[in-house]
Amino acid sequence: MGKPVNLNRYRKEKARAERKARADRNAVAFGRTKAEKEVVKLQQKKQKRDLVDHELDE
Repeated sequence: MGKPVNLNRYRKEKARAERKARADRNAVAFGRTKAEKEVVKLQQKKQKRDLVDHELDE
């Protein structure tokens, strides 16, 4: 006789694997690398700094 199988564990593992697969597909379709995010962040900081530098003091 075989070992009993926990069906709840099987169901949860299957759902977890499906969520992981969907997340991986989304990361490929929509994701940006860490370097790309850093470039955008630095550009935004520079734009903000330039804007503040052009303000007139009263």
